[in-house]
Amino acid sequence: MGFRLLKYSFTVVFFLIFSCQSKSSKQHENNTKVITQSIRGEKKENSFNTSTRKPSFSLITWNIQDLGRTKNSNEILEIAKILRNFDLVAIQEVVAKDPAGAQAVAKIVDELNRMGSKWSYQISNPTKSPSVYMSERYAYLWKTSIVSLLKKAYLDKDLEDKCVREPFIGKFKLKKGSTPFYVVNFHSRKHDDHPEEEIKFFKDYPERLNTNNIFIVGDFNLNERHKVWDDLYGLGFKSAVKNKKTTLKMSCKNGVYLNHFIDNIYYNSAEVKFVNSDHLDFVKTCDNLKYARMLSDHLPVFLECVID
Repeated sequence: MGFRLLKYSFTVVFFLIFSCQSKSSKQHENNTKVITQSIRGEKKENSFNTSTRKPSFSLITWNIQDLGRTKNSNEILEIAKILRNFDLVAIQEVVAKDPAGAQAVAKIVDELNRMGSKWSYQISNPTKSPSVYMSERYAYLWKTSIVSLLKKAYLDKDLEDKCVREPFIGKFKLKKGSTPFYVVNFHSRKHDDHPEEEIKFFKDYPERLNTNNIFIVGDFNLNERHKVWDDLYGLGFKSAVKNKKTTLKMSCKNGVYLNHFIDNIYYNSAEVKFVNSDHLDFVKTCDNLKYARMLSDHLPVFLECVID
């Protein structure tokens, strides 16, 4: 009888302790300013498309506003948490006028390397822009167990006189695949400065790169419905997201904090099998907007796909 009473008492105490810890943990989660769990949830490594039995991979693009000395260690960590579940990352708006931009990218990779996967990266030289204030760097980050960079990525010299910030081109291959693919990373001129006058040259990439296995990613400062994309659509390209707002307002109005439809990924539907895509809303509620804008004024856009 005494043993039963002792056992019962221990069970009650254990339950109370566990309950208190659980409530404390939930309270901590509720106090987090920005929800950084991917809207895709924890990405399953080597997920398979049942028709091809080939592994899918995920590509994410993000204009991380003024990525440099403006980001403190906590913000760098939050950025890494957002990116951790993807295989290949394309970043725009890395500060070029001082080393702080490249250093911020390295810090993000350092945080990612603490999260269970090995990452590598490459940062571009500053773009050949009309002024130092327009010039930026780009960056690629990738999981080395999933993706290989086949040769050093490069700024597109053919477009440096035609674009305010010429694209950054990387040639990659999946470790479990045989088909190389290119990623064209781009941040256009401002929306009121006719970015279509830069984007119109993108239709030439399949011929210039001698392949349709091309992902054109970034901040285009116009939406996927603009007629400038028609030439690419005519070549079999599609936009990963449609009618998805990807920029953040300065403040919420009537519960709305999203603004423009300008970030996207364009891919050739004959070469790539679509699995999933979306913008990744790490803001969630108006209460988080102020802190979220310290990370960026853009949402990332991702595409999960299978390459033939």
